[in-house]
Amino acid sequence: MKHELIIATNNLHKLTEIQSLIGDTFILKSLQQIGCIEDIPETALTLEGNALLKAQYIYDKYGKNCFADDTGLEIEALDGRPGVFSARYATDEHDFEANIDKVLGELTNLENRKARFRTVIALIFNGSVHYFEGIVNGEIIKERKGIKGFGYDPVFLPDGYKQTFAEMPLAEKNKISHRARAVTKLVDFLKLEG
Repeated sequence: MKHELIIATNNLHKLTEIQSLIGDTFILKSLQQIGCIEDIPETALTLEGNALLKAQYIYDKYGKNCFADDTGLEIEALDGRPGVFSARYATDEHDFEANIDKVLGELTNLENRKARFRTVIALIFNGSVHYFEGIVNGEIIKERKGIKGFGYDPVFLPDGYKQTFAEMPLAEKNKISHRARAVTKLVDFLKLEG
């Protein structure tokens, strides 16, 4: 039996990426597919807080099992910035070209380029809240490479790899990405519950 699960996003990149990880056990629906057109505020100061805000909003309004995630790029030399502000680091417009430019500018004369992507998923399942975290460590390279992916993918080189996330095929990125790691934990949990 297939379960309906709402993902609190209309980001098609994210939906495609997560659907390929979840497989066909669950019918994954976006906000648009359930008729939710509101812009859900992300006003928390942590990834966990933002993920829960989004999931709680959907659960309260539609009464359906749902999950939301929030992802941040955390750069060691920048004290964890951009972190929870990753999508709006340079402007309020989700302009990732400007965000990348700002990060590269801040790292210009710094040797320590260690960074990590961290995803936190908040799942509300049958009224209970569960969190799942995925982390991938790497570094910020000095110039963009690759055209796949989205966000900071062109400047993020995961540890142990010679390609940025933006150079990797989706299937390869899915094996090691922060979101993949968090979603794998989510799927493991759902299989036990399903």
